[in-house]
Amino acid sequence: MIPVMRDWQRMSAIQRRQARAGLLFVLPWLIGMTLFMLYPIVASLYFSFTDYTVLERPRWVGFENYETLLTNDPSFRIAVANSLIYALMAVPTGLIVSLGLALLLNFNERYIGVYRTLFYLPSLAPPVAGTVIFLVLFNPQGGLMNAILEGVGLQRVGWFEDPDWSKPSLVLLSLWGVGAGTLIFLAGLKEVPQSLLESASIDGANVFQRFWHITIPMLSPVILFNLVMGVISSFQVFTQAFVIGGTTGRPLESTLMVMVLIYRNAFRYFKMGYASAIAVALAAVILVVTVVIFRVARSWVFSEVDPAT
Repeated sequence: MIPVMRDWQRMSAIQRRQARAGLLFVLPWLIGMTLFMLYPIVASLYFSFTDYTVLERPRWVGFENYETLLTNDPSFRIAVANSLIYALMAVPTGLIVSLGLALLLNFNERYIGVYRTLFYLPSLAPPVAGTVIFLVLFNPQGGLMNAILEGVGLQRVGWFEDPDWSKPSLVLLSLWGVGAGTLIFLAGLKEVPQSLLESASIDGANVFQRFWHITIPMLSPVILFNLVMGVISSFQVFTQAFVIGGTTGRPLESTLMVMVLIYRNAFRYFKMGYASAIAVALAAVILVVTVVIFRVARSWVFSEVDPAT
């Protein structure tokens, strides 16, 4: 007999009513997860092995889509390279900036709550609106950033219209939403035992030594969380790259990310099967990278041991 059925038979009438009530409360979430998460995942996996154009029934082609994206699609290689370069720049930058802001906001000064709110508010702005604002600020002809550069004696920069500067500009744009990561780091800083910092200070440790040998190890689980979330979001960047470069990834495909390539194949060329294959490949890459991060994290993430154990 199935263990679940055996446990159900052992329950009293009151326990069964409570279990049914709990299942009824969870049922809307289960239905939503099935319709909007599980079904799309299974459908994408199936369509990745088919030639599907929406207008016609899916035709099974096996691994043909995967063979095409690995051997006959230069745009896929360009998109993967762009996404990797962007992730390598954006993730460390985001971690450093959000941790730095959290350290600045970790003081019990007057109006500190106002400052924390102001730094968090940009992350609530719609991505399209934030991207449009940055396009105006970083306009190569009359943008504020180039005016500032000229004011200090530096040359103008092409920003989003220069292939060499488009990805660094996207990284600067990603810093617009570091408020969420800052709040997570700030919550982690509140959990650092002040007794450890005070003991280290009494022993003669300076500010940098206390930060490096106490604060960073105690924050390592939070750093791991923000690192994993940053990697996932950097590989899935779409709105900003699409608003700036469109489906072609202009200038010169320098902003063509994997998510933009998926959108282009699915909704411009109506190659749903091929787009699904790219999506499955992207999910596999994110999964592998995440597993590697967790494996490596065993050597640097500090786990506090409960004294009672």
